[in-house]
Amino acid sequence: MGVFYDYYRAVDRESAVLRPDSPRAVTNPMADAPLFDAIAAKWIDPVVILGKLVALAKGIPFDSDSTQTVTVYPAPDGAPTTDEEWDALPETSPYLEGPNIEELPVDVRDTLATIPSADLNDIVQQWEQIEEFARMPPAAGYLLEVITGLRGLAQRAQKADQMIYCRISV
Repeated sequence: MGVFYDYYRAVDRESAVLRPDSPRAVTNPMADAPLFDAIAAKWIDPVVILGKLVALAKGIPFDSDSTQTVTVYPAPDGAPTTDEEWDALPETSPYLEGPNIEELPVDVRDTLATIPSADLNDIVQQWEQIEEFARMPPAAGYLLEVITGLRGLAQRAQKADQMIYCRISV
């Protein structure tokens, strides 16, 4: 099946984790599901692949430390710490099955928000050459769609003084 990444903005961590089992980027949300300003970004993980986009936008070498996220769901302070605790988790535990929700650094939000339109095609051409896309190149136009979607989301988050989150599901 695959891993799915929904990027969205929220006013705070508490709001970001509402109904964690509900997808964020949907056209027809389920009843009582929270509504988020979100985009689906299939294959675009928040640390490596998005991190490489951010590095390209900044014109610097990629460093995974600069895109380290903060786990907000499931709560890291409730995570099992011993093998026995891990073994005792029910099969449906979010620590085993997900989904996971990560908060992106403010620098990532701000970098995405300020990607100049004049640079988009150049950044797309460089980004599509990264190692992670070598085996399965994205469809034509997909990366440009993702970048413009992320840039718009980041601009709206920045304007509203919100953070960007990534919901990761399998």
